Amino acid sequence: MPQNLNEKINDVLADRQLSISAITRELKEKGFVEHRLVLTGYLRALRDLKILQEIEVPPSKVYKRLEYHEKCTDIYSIIGDQIKHMDMEIRLPLAVYIISKLFKRPVFREELLHLGMNSKIIANYMESSDCLISISKDENLKLYRNEITKISIPANDPAYELKKEDIKLISIANNILLETIKDFVDISGLTPKTKQTKLVEM
Repeated sequence: MPQNLNEKINDVLADRQLSISAITRELKEKGFVEHRLVLTGYLRALRDLKILQEIEVPPSKVYKRLEYHEKCTDIYSIIGDQIKHMDMEIRLPLAVYIISKLFKRPVFREELLHLGMNSKIIANYMESSDCLISISKDENLKLYRNEITKISIPANDPAYELKKEDIKLISIANNILLETIKDFVDISGLTPKTKQTKLVEM
């Protein structure tokens, strides 16, 4: 594989997001011919390295470039990476719970799109019998939209909130937030080398 393939992918994805097929096609036009499976593995490696963001657009996936400041501060990419392998029946309400707790307000659909979901996924989940979220009727939604400046929220974008807090959901969310902290903070030298099986009673 050419050593500067990463650079070429970076150029192809400048200011846009593309599917694997589209990336393969554009690379071929630039003289880079790789088998689709090889390229898929390479793109996933770049995703794991936080160089690219992978977004589900059923039935395929699209990739977008993450700039340096995005890789460090984009909360949507950080949380999205932590929950992307979960089933949608838990993934979507989990996203709503975490983001609403962090920002102390309902979660807009545009934010869920930034977390790697899409309108069809959201609509299908809202129609399911096990749906744990509802469309927010918060009277301050217009104010919230105007106060969000890091991403653009459409004027009539709906917002979502949990119908009620779920113990299982809270437990999973806590684990995700702990793992996120460990990903970004060096805790070596602070944790025991041997696994603790029981807390010492005080």
